[in-house]
Parts: sequence; C-alpha cells; structure tokens
Amino acid sequence: MSSFHPRPVALITGGAKRVGAVIARTLHAAGYDLALHCRRSLSEATALADELSAQRAGSVLVVQAELADTHALPRLVEDTLSQYGRLDALVNNASAFYATPIGTATSAQWDELFASNAQAPFFLSQAALPALRAAHGAIVNIVDIYAERAIADHPIYVMAKGALAAMTRTLALDLAPEVRVNGVAPGAVMWPSEGKPYDDQQAMRARTPLGRDGTPEDVAGAVLWLLRDASFITGQIIRVDGGRSVSI
Repeated sequence: MSSFHPRPVALITGGAKRVGAVIARTLHAAGYDLALHCRRSLSEATALADELSAQRAGSVLVVQAELADTHALPRLVEDTLSQYGRLDALVNNASAFYATPIGTATSAQWDELFASNAQAPFFLSQAALPALRAAHGAIVNIVDIYAERAIADHPIYVMAKGALAAMTRTLALDLAPEVRVNGVAPGAVMWPSEGKPYDDQQAMRARTPLGRDGTPEDVAGAVLWLLRDASFITGQIIRVDGGRSVSI
C-alpha cells in the first residue's frame, strides 16, 4: 500500500451500469480514482474499468460482492485501501427496485429490498468510517423522491428508501464534523430496466415543471457537487426531479 496517493478515491456501489456507471464516469473525469463495485455485472464493470484506465492508468479497481452479505462489506473498503491507501468518498448507489403489492409481499422480498437500499449502505458506511474520517471525506446516498411520496404497489421499496433518507440525516449528525453525509433523490431519470408504459411516461412528464425527463448525468452532477464543492452542506437530500416534487 502506497503511503500517499495523489488523487481522491471514491467507492461506488452498483457502478457497472445505468446511473452508477454515469456517476463513475463523471467522478473519474473530475479526477477521482475509483473502486467500482458490482454484484453480477462483472463483465460490464471490467469493460468500464478498462475504458477509464486507458484514460488514466491504474485509476479504477473493480470490487465484486453481494451487498446482502454484511460480512463482505468490510472487504470492499479493505481492497480499496490496499489499492490506493485512502478513501475520500462513498456513493451508495446500488438498489433493487420492483413492485411488492400489499397482500402478496414476502419476507424474502423485504430482505432483498432492504438489503440493497438500507442495510448495505449503513454497514458499508460503518466499515468505511475510519478511512473517511482520516480523509475528511463524504458519503452520498442515492435515495428517491418516493422516499417521501408513495408510489403505488411498491410499499417495501418506499419504506427501504425512507430508511435510507433517515440514515442520511442521522449519520450526518453522528459523523460530523469530519465526514459529511448527503443524499440525491432522483425523479424520472432512467426508466426501470423492465420498461414502463409509454402513457405512464407521458403522464409523468406532464407533472414535471421543467417538462422533460432527467438524465443520469443530472444525478451524477449533483453527486459530484455534493462530494467536491458543498463543503458546508450535510444532512441534506437534493431532489433532482425537474421540480416534480413541488407539483401536484
């Protein structure tokens, strides 16, 4: 392990695809070296790491783990520190999302949705805490506007994201002043991978004051700002939703 690594280092969960990959590209372009976590998407994570490492040699480490296994979480931090000797930022991005209509929900669904959206972010933050304190670093949690507003037929997901929002506030209190903890709550920035009916998409846009879908880049820009520039902001959740949370 080198005694001094010149660039800040960010650990991003679920960083291989979709919004997580855009966050990875954005932080990397801003000068962060990365520990890129994946669960099953090892080939996508490796391809992204190769692409970014071609731009800056030795700048991306791929770490694979099942986040529901809390015993595996400290290893993600240990591998990052072994590679770089420091950790400045943790982005809790990985998330399971699917419907669990009341009357049909199972304890297995509860476990899976809470594992990725609440349990893993907490225990990974705990594992990363000594390194983040040493670096006076920051945590950004990817929450959801539905942590505050219900979405039909998704009670367990909404509850899990609500727990992540509460975690953002309480860790901001407990980890200050050395570590800042904030959240980003996206609106419609990328439709679920299984797709969403066109009419639903149109209705959602109609309720968005800025009149368009958001992009993963909108979310990633907010993450970068909170990590790099917002030195007097902690305990806040920034809604990146085109104003939809203030509309009826």
